[in-house]
Amino acid sequence: MMKQIVDRARKAFNTGKTRSLDFRLQQLQAVKRMINENEAEIKKALIADLHKNELSAYSYEILGLLGEIELTIDNLHNWAAPRHVQKTLMTISDEAYINYEPLGVVLVIGAWNYPFVVCLQPVVGAIAAGNAVVIKPSEVSEHTAKVLEKIIPQYLDKDLYPVVNGGVPETTELLEQRFDHIFYTGNTAVGKIIMTAAAKNLTPVTLELGGKSPCYIDKDCVIDIAARRVTWGKFVNCGQTCIAPDYVLCEKSIQGKLLEKIKDTIKEYYGENPKESPDYERIVNKRHFKRVLALLEGEKVAIGGQHEEDTCFIAPTVLTDVKGDAKVMQEEIFGPLLPIITVQNVDDAIQFINQKEKPLALYAFANDKKIIKKIISQTSSGGVTGNDVIMHFTVTELPFGGVGHSGMGAYHGKHTFETFSHKRACLIKSLGMEGANKIRYPPYTQKKLDWAKFILATKFSKKKLGLILLPLVAVIVAVILKKYQGELASTGIQLVLAFRRLF
Repeated sequence: MMKQIVDRARKAFNTGKTRSLDFRLQQLQAVKRMINENEAEIKKALIADLHKNELSAYSYEILGLLGEIELTIDNLHNWAAPRHVQKTLMTISDEAYINYEPLGVVLVIGAWNYPFVVCLQPVVGAIAAGNAVVIKPSEVSEHTAKVLEKIIPQYLDKDLYPVVNGGVPETTELLEQRFDHIFYTGNTAVGKIIMTAAAKNLTPVTLELGGKSPCYIDKDCVIDIAARRVTWGKFVNCGQTCIAPDYVLCEKSIQGKLLEKIKDTIKEYYGENPKESPDYERIVNKRHFKRVLALLEGEKVAIGGQHEEDTCFIAPTVLTDVKGDAKVMQEEIFGPLLPIITVQNVDDAIQFINQKEKPLALYAFANDKKIIKKIISQTSSGGVTGNDVIMHFTVTELPFGGVGHSGMGAYHGKHTFETFSHKRACLIKSLGMEGANKIRYPPYTQKKLDWAKFILATKFSKKKLGLILLPLVAVIVAVILKKYQGELASTGIQLVLAFRRLF
């Protein structure tokens, strides 16, 4: 079955209709129309899967996606235009440029934590780049997956953009097919499986994974603001955000005040009982509920800790006196638990961060931006936000992606278009000026080699070429002026007299 789906998509791609920018724009407009016309059903599915309320569902799943579509529609002609490059003396009269062409048939595997936007945002870029796209929503968020399976064929080309639902068996069968690119959002363990499967066909991959994203809070910092921003970023979507701050590093001297402010902020955001708050989501299912709860074993709970298995509720929870080798520090939490680890200073924090795998995001709060820049320069992560959390994700000009165990490749805005495009090197030469090519033809001499060294080492841009030609033009003009000085002077006097007669 999966082979038939992929073969049908490839056959449709090979017709060449996705090469047209007009066709791509029509499909992108259709995606926008699909979202707007099915907004209520989409939000209903998100409520069922993750207990998101309508405002949260729209803000975090729909609004940003609509913005991405508009950005892509507005800029597609510019993104897809050939990009001319610098040339050498040997190619100065030729046309050299990069042409963006579609990869072919690509596979996009979505995630369950933001099941609508994370599934469709890469699809938008893949469509814009002219690919056929096999779309595999996460089966964990089953209600959203069913909505996607239902509405996408109503708006998009059914052969070019099929939706495949199912669990591990279906995904495994999909990965046995040959794709031209695979884009996966999820955890590192599955990322390794996908990369192994892709290697059989030498298929390139983009892996948006996770990791333990650290958050350093300096003692010289506005603790109230840091607490508000960290509390929001950690507990939004019940902690099920790949770039949520995973743990906090701070000096012991500010831990007490930080705890107090986080506690006050939790109450401000979610009330006395977060279980009753319409703005607090739930763990996606009981399997993940038990996984998160197991990370609490043996830890000191300073705030929260309440839970209820029937509704998959775990309260916003803060842990203190956490050891670096604790169970909660061995894997990405992906839930509403926030460990606080005390360090001696910023250098101690940097050392702690560097002992772990490279995270998807890194956060640092400090009044002195030099401290933030120091952390950036001495660590590595997929992305960084200073004095806030998560917000680098919202800047479409910034590439979003991981490094090392947190992933490879990047997307958002133009970066998504480029991820799903092949940058084809194009050189179109003239059949003239054959004499200039003699240096590359046999027989070879030292003189030819010396000329080749000079020519290949000299790159030209229009600006540089203008600067070189300007003195030459000046010399030519000077020679002409000197030779015909008398005639030019006489002509100039006659022109002046003519203008006087006119005015």
